[in-house]
Amino acid sequence: MKTYLIIRLETLGNVAMTVPVISSLSRRYPDDRFIVAAMKPLQDMFYGLKNVEYVEADYKQPRDLFRLMRQLRQIKADVVIDLQDRLNTRLLRWHLRLHGAHIVSVHYGRWLKRRLTLTGAKYHDALPSEFDRYCDAFRRAGLETDREFEAIKVNRTAKTKVKELFGERQGSWVGVAPFAKSESNILPYKVTKQLILRLAERPNTRVFLFGAGEVECEMLRQWAGLHKQVESVAGQLRLGEELELMRQLDYMICMDSANQHLSSLVHLRAISIWCGTHPKLGFMGWKQREEDILQHQELACRPCTMHGTNHCRFFNYACKQITAKQIIQHIYE
Repeated sequence: MKTYLIIRLETLGNVAMTVPVISSLSRRYPDDRFIVAAMKPLQDMFYGLKNVEYVEADYKQPRDLFRLMRQLRQIKADVVIDLQDRLNTRLLRWHLRLHGAHIVSVHYGRWLKRRLTLTGAKYHDALPSEFDRYCDAFRRAGLETDREFEAIKVNRTAKTKVKELFGERQGSWVGVAPFAKSESNILPYKVTKQLILRLAERPNTRVFLFGAGEVECEMLRQWAGLHKQVESVAGQLRLGEELELMRQLDYMICMDSANQHLSSLVHLRAISIWCGTHPKLGFMGWKQREEDILQHQELACRPCTMHGTNHCRFFNYACKQITAKQIIQHIYE
C-alpha cells in the first residue's frame, strides 16, 4: 500500500476540480491511501471516498509555512503530487523531497494561458483542461485515471437537513449564483435582479440564491426580499448541505466561478456566464455542456485574464453586456 499526498491549497473551485480525478483514483486503486491537503474545510467534497482522507492545511500567512511543513511531513507520504505549482507549494515539495518522498508537479501551462489572454481566444485553439493537466500529473506518478465520475455519493445526513429546512421539492427549483471573486466575472447588479425576478415570476418556480462572504450574504438577503419565491441560502448551510440542495435543483445559473464546479460534483446542469474569462483557458466544469455557456464570442479582447480581474483595459466592460432576457431565452431554448 502506498500513501499519496495531493497538494492543492487553494481555491474552492480548483479543489472541486480535483474531485472527479481523485474519485477515479480511489476506485481504481482501493488498496492505496490518498490524502488531500487544502486550506479550507472542504472535506464534504470527498464524501463517500473510503480511501481518501482530507487534511485542512494550517496556512494563512507566509510565516505559517514552516508549521505546514511539519504537519505534512508527519503524513510520511511515499509520493507527493503538487497540483498547484506556486512558490509556497514548491517550498513544501522541496522540503518533503528531503524527507524521502517522490515528487510530481502539475504542468500548469501558465505561459500558454498568458499568451492566450494577451492575443485573444479568437485566434487560438482551446488549451488542455485543468482535468487533463491533473490526469497528466497523476500519470507521471504512475497512476491511471478515467472519466467515469458522475457525482459524489449522497450524504444522507445533509439531505435530511435540507429536507427539514426547505421541505419536499414541488415544481421547479432553480439556483442562481451571481457572484465571483473578480469584478470582470460578475454581471451588473441590475441585470442580476431582473433575472431573479423573471425566474421567480414563472409559475410554480422557487429560486435559491447561492454565495459566500459577508458582503455577498447581505446583498443576497436583500435580493431575496424581491419576491416571496426567492430564498437566499448564502451563509446558512454547511458545504455538504449546500451540495445536497444543489442536487435537488433543475439547473444552476452561475458565473465562471466555484459554483460551476460544485454543480458538476452533483451532476447538476450549470448555465455558466463568462465575461472577462474564456472556456478556452481550460476552466470549464466537469462534463458541463458547451451549449450552456453564455458569452460574447466575437470580442477580440477576451479573455483579458485567467481568473478574473477588477479592471477593464477599455473601461467599458463590454464582455458584461449580457441581458436577463438573453439568459431567460437560453433557458427556454
